Order: sequence, then structure tokens, then C-alpha cells
Amino acid sequence: MIDTHCHLTDPRLAEQLEAVLARAAAAGVERIVTIGTHPADWDAALEVTRGRPSIRCALGAHPNNCQDIEFDAIAQLRGYLQNPTVVAMGEMGLDYHYDSFPRQRQAEYLEAQLQIARELNWPVIIHCREAVDDCLAILRSFAGIQAVFHCFTGTADEARRIWDAGFLTGFTGVVTFKNGQGLRDIAAAAPVEQFLVETDAPYLSPEPMRKQKINEPALVMHTAAAVAAARKISLDEVDRITTANAVRFYRWE
Repeated sequence: MIDTHCHLTDPRLAEQLEAVLARAAAAGVERIVTIGTHPADWDAALEVTRGRPSIRCALGAHPNNCQDIEFDAIAQLRGYLQNPTVVAMGEMGLDYHYDSFPRQRQAEYLEAQLQIARELNWPVIIHCREAVDDCLAILRSFAGIQAVFHCFTGTADEARRIWDAGFLTGFTGVVTFKNGQGLRDIAAAAPVEQFLVETDAPYLSPEPMRKQKINEPALVMHTAAAVAAARKISLDEVDRITTANAVRFYRWE
């Protein structure tokens, strides 16, 4: 199993990193992608991968961080992408939930990162919260980009438009929640080559581990089990499908 999206540099995980990784391995999580969301976090994300062939990273500017990131810092991604442990750019995108981050600024940072991704042929991880229409509109201007809409929690229509555009959706612990039947139905309908499972740790602990406030990669198994039940297939089959999809998307052989 691959946890395709987590934040191992978050202090809640970084302070117990070896134990977190041991629990992941014991649970059957063989590979992990950790995400750097701010220039101040990029070096730390690379450091986590050092000497750990089971961990890779993605680096980008999260839309909610754009307020305190200098625009010129985006160009620094070109240098970071030369590191062989980087497998994607992101997470990047648009977040309209709180509406406290200027939408135009978010779009400018997203477009700048997509320009680099298109030039250098890098897959991207999209953070999209209540902004599917605008995210898809911007992505249409960057033909050929491979993208995953991570932590998908939107509607069935939004999911279908994401899949029709050729992109993937990533499912987190939200798919296990008691009020998550609609999302389980979406997971059941996902084209076989267009979905991943992830934790987004340390956020979004899945059922039946909701009382464990700090999520971690080992718990991706609960998300995968919920997806398996929704699709009426075995956990092993979800493992096989999502591992193949992740390896192909991240080009991680």
C-alpha cells in the first residue's frame, strides 16, 4: 500500500517520525509520499527522504500559504525538482472555503507552478476546496498536465468532470466517516485507473480511529478498506489498483 499524500514534516509527526514509520511498515504501508507546502518546508521534506528509499516527496506552494510566500520563490522549485527523491509538484491549487486568501493571488501562484510543471513535464497535486470550476478552467490552459485532486470531498458531478478531464481523485479518511455515504458512492464509481488513497496526515483520522487525533500513514489502510467495501472488492485489490496508479502517476518504480 502507498500513502500517496501526508505531511511528515508537520511537528506532530516529525517529533515521532521513527515510530510513525515503524507503525506504517507494520500495517503494510510500504511507500509514502510526503508533501512540502511552503518554501520553508521544502528542505525539511527532502531531509525526510534522505536515506529512506520508501519515502518520496512533492514540493509546492499551498494556496493558503500564498499570502506569506514571495512570488519569486516559486522559481526556486526548478532547482528542487532536480533532487531524485522529488516525484511531483504540489500541493498547489485554490481554496475558497474560508475566503480569507485573495483568489486572484491564489490563481497567480497556481498558474506559475503549472507553467513550470508543463515545461518540465511534472505531475501535480491539486488542493481544491470549493473551487472545482476555477481549478478545471485553469488546468485547461495547461494541456498535457497530469494531476490528482487530492483529498477529494466534492460532488459526484465534480468528480465526473475531474475524471473526464483525465485527472485522478485522492480519497482520505473522510470516505470512512458516518456522513460519508455520498463520498463512498463516488469512490465506488471512480474509474479504475483514476483514484488513489491517502491519509493527508496528521489531519483527517479515519473511522474507527477518529479518537486518534493525529492521523498517520499506517491508518491509510482504513481508508482503503472503506473504498474496497464501497467498490465490493477486496482490500488486496484496492491495494493493487492504487499502488499501480500511484507508481504510474508519480513515476516511482
